Amino acid sequence: MKLSTITSTLAQMGMKPTRSLGQNFLHDQNLAEWIVAQLGLKSGEMWLELGPGLGALTEYAVARSANGLLIEKDGRMVTFLKEQFPGVEIVHGDATEFDLRGLFSRGPVKVLGNLPYYVSSQILFQFTAEPSPVSLLIFTLQKELAERLAAGPRTKAYGALTLLIGRRWKVKYLRTLPGSVFHPAPNVDSAIVLMTPRPVGEVEECDGARFRSLVKQGFAQRRKQLRKNLADQGFDWGALCLALGVEETTRAEELSLEQWIALTNFATQTVPQAGGVGAQDVHGEIFDVVDEEDRVTGQTTRFNVHAQKLRHRAVHIFVFNGRGDLFLQKRSRWKDKHPGQWDSSAAGHVGAGEDYAGTATREIVEELGVETELTEMGALSASPETGWEFVRIYRGEHEGPFRLPPAEIESGAFFTREQIVEWIEKRPGDFAPGFLACWRAMENLR
Repeated sequence: MKLSTITSTLAQMGMKPTRSLGQNFLHDQNLAEWIVAQLGLKSGEMWLELGPGLGALTEYAVARSANGLLIEKDGRMVTFLKEQFPGVEIVHGDATEFDLRGLFSRGPVKVLGNLPYYVSSQILFQFTAEPSPVSLLIFTLQKELAERLAAGPRTKAYGALTLLIGRRWKVKYLRTLPGSVFHPAPNVDSAIVLMTPRPVGEVEECDGARFRSLVKQGFAQRRKQLRKNLADQGFDWGALCLALGVEETTRAEELSLEQWIALTNFATQTVPQAGGVGAQDVHGEIFDVVDEEDRVTGQTTRFNVHAQKLRHRAVHIFVFNGRGDLFLQKRSRWKDKHPGQWDSSAAGHVGAGEDYAGTATREIVEELGVETELTEMGALSASPETGWEFVRIYRGEHEGPFRLPPAEIESGAFFTREQIVEWIEKRPGDFAPGFLACWRAMENLR
């Protein structure tokens, strides 16, 4: 949209850019088209634009894929956008309050926007938090913030923000923008960053909550040595520094992302990775083998029951919060069955000599790190859909937070029933078959 078009449109609407909303309208058409091109949108792909304003980016995104969603806080802009882009879904609301959980049913989503400076950090954390339905982000940010996101160790810009975003996302600083490409022109330069999820295995897994806590504490007093900032953690500092390959006088800004992850795994004594420590031991676990009446006939290994499709036993646990939302877990990429798919709050096999109820109590502690009263809600017979498992379904209540073992669970979140129903309808392949069977059984009990 040309500058003359922006000014004449605003005049026709009887409005001026609102400082409190951070309204600075991009008027360089070539730049707008270039930004959208970085998304690599294909026809039919889902995209989401935050704060579209007068649609400088929107017109180029719509030309590539009509499957878009706009979130605009200014009601005057919403009216204009509905007239300009009648086929595009528009939400009149605050992007910082938008519920991303509804996007899981719509497939991987690409996100773009010229973000208001005053809410940029909040939006960044919101849209990159685990779990996320987002597959790519391209944002225009204040240059200083963009530099912090893309910074490397031992630089002034490198800090907690770099690491907290960078553990899951690769950030690429694309280009600097002068204030003159916006109306009104801001007093500082802007920059465009492209963010993509890190490929599987690029960095080690770790406990995300513990990583976040340690990084924040480590950078709390930036100029102090790290051992002083983390003094209350009780680390064997000599052993830790030897493991990290750093001096004992090191500071937080001197550790790379990989070293911060190693520090976290040192603290939790877990290093989950494919084929390494934390990977599932499919040959060591022993299960009871049962007949068609769920009577024990023998025992064998986890590997054998799956490879030979032998009947065995399992439990699934549905954990609800006080609002009635169900917690779902995303299975670790290292799982031997259904890696990366969404599953019940907690689930597991009944070991040799165990019973269903005892297994359910054990599994919720091992997978979620909490205890709560469980009630048996139903049962499923062994079938191909359940992986030849006889399943008992249990229900519990807990508000979280949960402690998720990264070797077992990649991430998790509470979802409303309506969100899950729509998600299953549109993308059933996102879910482990056993969960789908249990979900249908629980739905039939409603």
